[in-house]
Amino acid sequence: MHFKERAHAALSDAQLQQNLQKFRTKFVTKRRESLAELDDFEATREAGRAIRQRTLDNLDAWLEIFETNATARGAIVLWAETPADVNRHVLDIARRHGTTKVIKSKSMVSEESALDAALEGAGLTVVETDLGEYILQINDYEPPSHIIGPALHKSKAEVAELFAKKHGTPRKTEINELCLEARKVLRGHYLSADMGISGGNFFVAETGSVVLVTNECNATLTTTLPKVHVAISGIEKVVATLEDVATLMRLLPRSATGQSISNYVDILTGTKGQGDFHGAEHMYFILVDAGRARVLGSEVREALRCIRCGACMNHCPVYQNIGGHSYGWVYPGPIGSILTPSYIGLENALDLPMASTMCNQCGVVCPVKIPLPDLQRKLREEEFRRQLRPWSERLGLRAWSWLASRPRLFALVTRIGARVLKGMGGRDRLIHRLPLGGGWTEGRDMPASSGRTFRELYAQREASR
Repeated sequence: MHFKERAHAALSDAQLQQNLQKFRTKFVTKRRESLAELDDFEATREAGRAIRQRTLDNLDAWLEIFETNATARGAIVLWAETPADVNRHVLDIARRHGTTKVIKSKSMVSEESALDAALEGAGLTVVETDLGEYILQINDYEPPSHIIGPALHKSKAEVAELFAKKHGTPRKTEINELCLEARKVLRGHYLSADMGISGGNFFVAETGSVVLVTNECNATLTTTLPKVHVAISGIEKVVATLEDVATLMRLLPRSATGQSISNYVDILTGTKGQGDFHGAEHMYFILVDAGRARVLGSEVREALRCIRCGACMNHCPVYQNIGGHSYGWVYPGPIGSILTPSYIGLENALDLPMASTMCNQCGVVCPVKIPLPDLQRKLREEEFRRQLRPWSERLGLRAWSWLASRPRLFALVTRIGARVLKGMGGRDRLIHRLPLGGGWTEGRDMPASSGRTFRELYAQREASR
């Protein structure tokens, strides 16, 4: 995963650091303001948690109900155990309907399977219609860096240069001009595509529907103009009722972009009926496992409640400083530090559970109350149980554990250590280089100790009362 190397590179990238400022201002502030509109945010948050947990607790039953109701309304439900199965199903559907061009709205699950590459490898034309995803596609399929805004790591100037280069048009300087240029390029693809592929914010069991939440109308056009619509999502995205969706929609846009409601909310049920003005003639649902069933039976099962709002990463001091690409796969930020190791194997993402200050900003803002730091801690514990951490780290923690379990010896050693650290500070009382702790002093100075331990300071305070 090379998390440490990627993180160091991100910290040294001046342009990226400037672009990341938006997470520290725009998203945090707008979320706080929008939550004030709710009469009782914590009660709504608890209701959202309960809704998501209720379906996860009986996921097999709700999936069967969804399949029954979706099939009754003319859709075909397919199951994908692996990411490769997703690509196989989509290619089979494309061959069945003679597809030559595919348009896509944003789908994180399709990123897991590298679906675009598979379709292009089969000779199909693929066009991303989400503005952020489109920007990344024409930039040689650069990976997304955020769940909600895939290209938020780019500045307006960088996008302007890219459009001028790829479209062969004069360089634009205003955001509305860039949006109009993208719209002009994409409009013809909407009208000429044979198949539309979408993700799914929620799959509704009682109606067999998919709910799509967007701000650009691209999902509406992608799913209603082509004759074939394929909706792809993880098995954990099923909710019981449309009433549940209504509750979750009070949380999702406010947590994601600070909006009271998204510009477009599509609820798509079944195939185009007689007399309908628009809609797909053929509708497919692909429900993806790809490690989710394994997570459901693990200690980090609560992570599956995630509704992909991105609030955890918007507020995370680690993500705010290094961006999404440092995390190395589809899901960045605090939720990614749990989902990625759980989906692709802990041994393939050893540093991600450590990519946290444990400040719990992510847990506080999560709209469905996922205890993110607790789950990161469980993965850390598993790494140690499986001896996946470096031997030096494991030896150091064992030594600390041995010492901490012997109070008198611990008190003696810490008294000596406090005095040594005071001496290392010199006249300016700053430690410029810390042996065995170079990570702390590589980019900053560490304040020197006062020369006394907490116990000594506490005892002195008590004695002076």
